[in-house]
Amino acid sequence: MMVRRRRNAKIVATVGPASQHPDMLRALFLAGADTFRLNFSHGSRETHAGAYHAIRQLEREVSRPIGVLQDLQGPKIRLGLLEGGTYAVRAGDIIRFHHAAAGDPRHGLPLPHPEVFAAIAPGNQVLIDDGRVRCIVERLDHDHFDARVVTGGTVASRKGVNLPDTVLSLSPLTAKDREDLAFGLDLGVDWIALSFVQTPSDIIEARAAIGDRAGLIAKIEKPAALARISDIIALSDAIMVARGDLGVEIPSEEVPGRQKELVFDCRRAGKPVIVATQMLDSMVAAAGPTRAEAADVAAAIYEGADAVMLSAESATGRYPAEAVSMMDRIIRQTERHKLYPALVRAAEPLLEDTPAHAVSAAAADIATALPVAALVAFTERGVTAARVARKRPGVPILAVTPSERVAHRLCLFWGAHSLHAEGVRSYEEMVDRAARLVVAEALANAGDLIVVVAGIPFGAAGATNNIRLTRAR
Repeated sequence: MMVRRRRNAKIVATVGPASQHPDMLRALFLAGADTFRLNFSHGSRETHAGAYHAIRQLEREVSRPIGVLQDLQGPKIRLGLLEGGTYAVRAGDIIRFHHAAAGDPRHGLPLPHPEVFAAIAPGNQVLIDDGRVRCIVERLDHDHFDARVVTGGTVASRKGVNLPDTVLSLSPLTAKDREDLAFGLDLGVDWIALSFVQTPSDIIEARAAIGDRAGLIAKIEKPAALARISDIIALSDAIMVARGDLGVEIPSEEVPGRQKELVFDCRRAGKPVIVATQMLDSMVAAAGPTRAEAADVAAAIYEGADAVMLSAESATGRYPAEAVSMMDRIIRQTERHKLYPALVRAAEPLLEDTPAHAVSAAAADIATALPVAALVAFTERGVTAARVARKRPGVPILAVTPSERVAHRLCLFWGAHSLHAEGVRSYEEMVDRAARLVVAEALANAGDLIVVVAGIPFGAAGATNNIRLTRAR
């Protein structure tokens, strides 16, 4: 089956009860999904394994690489059990938080997390139930602290607690996460998304557990991560703008600007960036999105994001395939808009001063300036393709790699039509292979001009140093 996306930005679709059947996974792929997300905050390992094997079977049937992303749950800070189940608080109340697993809320809210009491400070915010109840810490002791309620409401047992001003001495990998991670790596997932990232050391810890068995995605959902974002991007393989949790911990009006900064910083670093959460949220229950949601997806595409993600829309919604199809149509329409090239180029970052980056940028510029049908990047680890993609050329990028693992990961990179193929051994073979593959992959017609970029000697990762103009045949 010939599958050729008519767009550059990629779609990540979350698998869940609405989409885990092989027939629906196939429908989502044909509608436009490039990478599937397995959310280990929900579902059993057996269910996720079934979805993974169905995706790999689908991949064999369509003869196209498909990416699989494992999203780890991460630590969750929650209230303990409240006697009576719920408790109402009003603005202006002073409430006490106890280091306890359960208790009478009239005497204090139980919070069974010692690391919170070790790190909290006066003036810090305590947000309960996604910020529906907001408090400011006023006084503290070793086993309790008192906070003034700013926004009142009803709290309930086991509701989530966010601490946007507090950096917790807490590993991003819980015991459950480590077991889930080992399970996912044994399955063969291509990407690991790490939750609760606060500092660069969190990435280093996760990297030690993952090694080179999968790409590492840092989910940006906490203010502490924004404060160290340059180091976190440098240590990660990709970034996810987790706008749902981030929008709880920082003011909502700051989220759009932060999103733009993260997309720009990732483009500068040559790392793929996913914009996620509530992109087509109304399609969980409706057959079409709101105009604001369509504009939200388009805004991420105009910014130059590598990928946009569906969460509940494809995992539990009533219209999973329709949501993917709608996102595909929005992306294609946006990328065809007359203002798209100028807006994407306006946000183009300065390149690093190295020969490999200069050669990759020149290849992209040539492909854009001349009547070129496609750009072929021979890449060992995906680095050459990433360097070309950061320039957002106006032609398809055929990323040819001898590594099946790299071919899967490239399903997350802007513009990359990835192909797993045997490595080339000579310059002449490289040119001949490129000229034939672009026709076989329906990216060009015989006689069309193409650009070929690679590193010589072949097999040396990251050594992009050669550009060739030739004709497809």
